[in-house]
Order: sequence, then structure tokens, then C-alpha cells
Amino acid sequence: MTDLTKLTIAEARDKLRKKEVSATELTQAFIDAIEVANPQLNAYVRTTPELALKQAEESDRRLKSGDARPLEGLPLGNKDLFCTKDVETTACSKILEGFTPTYESTVGSNLWNAGAVMLGKLNCDEFAMGSSNETSAYGPVVSPWRRAGADGQLTSENLVPGGSSGGSSAAVAADLCLGATATDTGGSIRQPAALTGTVGIKPTYGRCSRWGIVAFASSLDQAGPLAKTVRDAAIMLRSMASHDPKDSTSVETPVPDYELALAQGVKGLRVGVPKEYRVEGMSPDIERLWQEGIEWLKAAGATIHEVSLPHTKFALPTYYVVAPAEASSNLARYDGVRYGLRVEGKDLIDMYENSRAAGFGKEVQRRVLIGTYVLSAGYYDAYYLKAQKVRTLIKRDFDDAWQSVDVLLTPTTPTPAFKIGEKLDDPMAMYAQDIFTVTVNMAGLPGISVPAGISVDGLPLGLQLIGKPFDEATLFRAAQVIEDAAGHFKVPQRWWETAR
Repeated sequence: MTDLTKLTIAEARDKLRKKEVSATELTQAFIDAIEVANPQLNAYVRTTPELALKQAEESDRRLKSGDARPLEGLPLGNKDLFCTKDVETTACSKILEGFTPTYESTVGSNLWNAGAVMLGKLNCDEFAMGSSNETSAYGPVVSPWRRAGADGQLTSENLVPGGSSGGSSAAVAADLCLGATATDTGGSIRQPAALTGTVGIKPTYGRCSRWGIVAFASSLDQAGPLAKTVRDAAIMLRSMASHDPKDSTSVETPVPDYELALAQGVKGLRVGVPKEYRVEGMSPDIERLWQEGIEWLKAAGATIHEVSLPHTKFALPTYYVVAPAEASSNLARYDGVRYGLRVEGKDLIDMYENSRAAGFGKEVQRRVLIGTYVLSAGYYDAYYLKAQKVRTLIKRDFDDAWQSVDVLLTPTTPTPAFKIGEKLDDPMAMYAQDIFTVTVNMAGLPGISVPAGISVDGLPLGLQLIGKPFDEATLFRAAQVIEDAAGHFKVPQRWWETAR
């Protein structure tokens, strides 16, 4: 019998509708797989098998009666940043320990109303602050991928799955769910997708509601899917996206059927290659892959044009002013009073200090301190206001580029996955992981990462496509061409099944 966990969303959807498998059988297969793999990979911080089987039974009834919904019976993982009704939601932080929402995030509601099944909550960097999933209060996520040695054999060293959505990317790559929710503030969908051989799309800012998602940086955060294929990401995004009156930044615009765009090809599409993305320290594998991507799109009928985004070099420092500033404001609500962790003190101020010191990890404390500093009276103009002006210039670069091209092609990350602990004590090296992705968030644009090759040591590499606002359909068209040319990249060995 086919291993049901290895199916794509599209394949599982077809089997469910043809009644070749039931939603309950499919869900149980994933529950069993998680039980075996999670002790090794730490992708899930809490599983919800009883809820999942109940949802699967309801899906089976609808499938039997012919009332199937778009995602009927499809088991998904849910990043721990999304509030889930009656299921603990902590943003992988001690400060939210024990917080059980009485409501569901809008994106979550959209998925469950479309018939999807929730397998559990996925690990992530604390409050989504990180590029390696090592800042989680529940410990690091381990990538299902391992580096190949000179003899071609896999090494035993554990690698990061990227972050902050590392639990989502690892779970998808290891076949512990069909797809997963994720969020992207500076690259936290696309970077882990590139490091694990999965597909991740950050939609246009405002395409998916932020309501019910624990906030990091409100002007940058955006929800999106991580999936095994471009088609699967298209299927998920259609159900995740919606206008939401509860989110003032949600945009009221029609959500297309992205699946229909996949077969349209890229003939006549103008693809821009930004010269500023050729940066020092970029892996030769990435350079080679980028050129291959250009050739694949050209062979499919696209035209290639060099473009300039001159303010790209300022994007990373600008991001690390704006994002911490917004984080310091958003995280001010976690003080031990209303919910989550409380550490008593001799007075109210002491209780605030004790609770926040015990509840926040080092990276969150670092960003709150940076954010508070740049928003302080003496430095607001010098740092925060200036960063917002540069952000406008970054967006203007893209606006100028759209006059001559339809999409941009860049690498997703400067290097393949690295060892757990390798960059943890070097914040600047860790922040540099987002060098190719932060511009997209600063400009509010959609971006997708597609697996496109394998490094010399056997690790997946991704290419990024950046699109015009609310033109995710064109991104999916171009991404499908890359996927068709590059093929699929499966984890070569399920080592976690024998590591128990």
C-alpha cells in the first residue's frame, strides 16, 4: 500500500474524492508518523490527535454525502503563532505558557471551514524571532535533511530547518503533514522552505488576515503556506486568503483560483534579475543555481532583463530597526498581569520585570531592547524615522522595476542549511540569512521560494520569485516552470525512523 504520508495535497484530495482512502485513514497515518518522528525532529510542540480524528470523521461524512469542501479531509500542521480555540497557543515562548485562546485565527478558521484537519501546533522561533528555529522555548527543530560527506554517506550532524517557521518546513519535508501554515516577517516562510526543499509563499501584505496571529512586527507580518509542491501551495493559499473586517490591514480584493494559473506558462513574461543580489559570501552553488533558473525561464519563453534595486544594500539594517521597534511595542502587553507566565515580586514593577525576564528568551530580549532604544525620545528621528524613509525608497525601487518587468528572480538564501548552534552566538551572521528576503516584506510584495537544486554536499537550495502587489498568480506560473525544470527534492533517508 502507498505510504499515505508521502502524498501531496493534490494527490490526497483526488484519492479522498474517489473514495480510495478515507479522511480518518489518512489522518491516522500522519498521527502515527508524528509519533515516530517528533521525538527526533521536534517539529510539533503539541499534537491534537483527538481533535484531528473528530474533524476527519466529519470530513468522511461530508465526502460520503457529496458535500465535500475544497480542503476536505486534508491533514495540516498549524504554526504555534496562530491562535487556536481551546488549544494552547504560546508562540513558543515561556511568557505565554498556559494561554488557551477562546477564539480561532481567521486563517485557521478559513482552513477548518474548508474541511482541513488540524494535526497539532508546530514549533517556531520564539515570537517568530529567528532564522533557524533555535530560539523556541521548546528547543530547536531538527531538519530532516542531513549533509552528505565526501564518501556520499549522510553525516550524523543535525542541521537547522530555517526559521522562524522551522517546525512547519521540517514537518512538510518529513511528511508529518500534507502542508502547514506559516508566517513571514522578514523571510520566515521562504528561508525555511529553501533550506528544506519545500515550497513557501509569502503573499502580498493584506492578502491573508493577521487577526488571531500573535504579532511580531505588524507592518511586516503576513501568513502563508508551506507545502510540498507549487500546486499544493496554490491550493492552500486560495483557502487561507480572505478579506477580514477584523483586520484593518486586510485588503478587500478577489482571491483567484491560483491552481488555474499553473498551466499558463511564462511565454512573453518579463523576468528581472536584480544586480544588487550578487553579494559577497554567496555560495557558488547558489550562483550556479541562479543562472540555471534564468536559463529555465528563458527556455520556457520568458525574456530576461537586468534591473537595479539600488537601496537593497540598506534593507537589512533598515529591517532590523523597523521590526524590533514594532516588536517592542507589540510585546509590551506581556507583563504577567492578564495571561501567561507571572513571576511575583515585591511590587507591581518588580513583578513586571521578573515576569518578562523569566518569560522572554535572549533573542526576544535583544530585539525588545533594540526596539525600545530606537523609539526612545533621543533616537527616534535618528533611527526609526530614518529607517521608515529608507523603507519608502526600497519600495520605490520595486515600483520602478515593475515598469519594465513582471517578476524578479533571485536566490532565496545565501547558503544552504547550517549546523544547529553554528550561528547562534553570532547575531549578525544569523540576521544575514534574510538578506535576500527582507526587501519583499519592507515593500509589502508577494514572494515565493521554490526548490531548484542540491548543493555539493547534498542539501536543498531554493530560488525566489518576487511579484507585483496581489499578483500571486503570476508567481505561481513562474514557480511551476522552475519546479517542472528542477524536479522534486525528497529527503534522501528517513534516518529518524531508525534513530529511536
